[in-house]
Amino acid sequence: MEKNYETGSLVPFDFQHIFKKIPEMNLLECEVSVHPFSKPVDSSDMGPKQWQIIADYIGKNYHNFDGFLILHGTDTMSYTASALSFMLKGLRKPVILTGSQLPIGDLRTDAKENLLTSLYYASLYENGKAAVQEVAIYFEYKLLRGNRTLKYSAEFFDAYISPNYPVLGQSGVHLNIEKDFLFRPEKEAEFEVDTHISQDILFWRIFPGMTLEHFKELPKVKVLILQVFGSGTIFNSEKTKDTLKNLRKNGTEIVVVSQCISGSISFGKYENSNIFSEIGAISGNDITAESAITKAMHLIDNPNYTGSFSENFIKSISGEITAE
Repeated sequence: MEKNYETGSLVPFDFQHIFKKIPEMNLLECEVSVHPFSKPVDSSDMGPKQWQIIADYIGKNYHNFDGFLILHGTDTMSYTASALSFMLKGLRKPVILTGSQLPIGDLRTDAKENLLTSLYYASLYENGKAAVQEVAIYFEYKLLRGNRTLKYSAEFFDAYISPNYPVLGQSGVHLNIEKDFLFRPEKEAEFEVDTHISQDILFWRIFPGMTLEHFKELPKVKVLILQVFGSGTIFNSEKTKDTLKNLRKNGTEIVVVSQCISGSISFGKYENSNIFSEIGAISGNDITAESAITKAMHLIDNPNYTGSFSENFIKSISGEITAE
């Protein structure tokens, strides 16, 4: 973003001017090509259409570049990173997303460091192979698996965390990579782009005292993601059971994720989680809400997958979940 000095508001930055804003890019030991999309958008306007555009662009230019860096607003970057991780199958090149907390023209901006170091990671090769072969987010000295991240702060430069998966790398005096934690596609997997997406999904956060009567008034959805307490509990009442059972009878898949930042869902650990096993709900295990949403959108009625929705959801597609 950059500041509109007439209104005082932050507006999307025109990437065509990036070399003027950060002339240090000319000093990098790699050739950088910049592709601005026709109209920069605020990250709150990002969604399935934009994810598909980015994935298609990478697919068409996959063999022309050694790596890809996506400059993105911070508010929805974890959603985009997660979606791309499912769309870009058999990826063997780095796709790095980064942004900044302060606008690029600000004196104290974090944009320069984030951008320059992201380019280093995007161009890092060892023995002719990319060090990073997945979709990642680089932010404030840390390289994180994109589909494991969430934005936890609107205030601090260190805005992103990966609560259920280790850091992939850190930049200091040296550019560090944690090789044991990096994702690698199956050897026989070839790169392909699968932009299938469905928006027939609903996300609902459970809270004390809420009534589930509203669910009866909702139009039928393919997938309902419930964000519940702790390791998978919900208020235990006959009304709750009846409502959730009726949803399942009507064909709605129910995915259960936790409101806790770290940890995982564990059906049966507490009595108030047994209802989910009874109705055949799907455990989200340690997946983030952002990743659960985009993964469900990608899997719904996707002809490129064999097996049921539940069978595919509990599997790790691109390192987004600790498979059961």
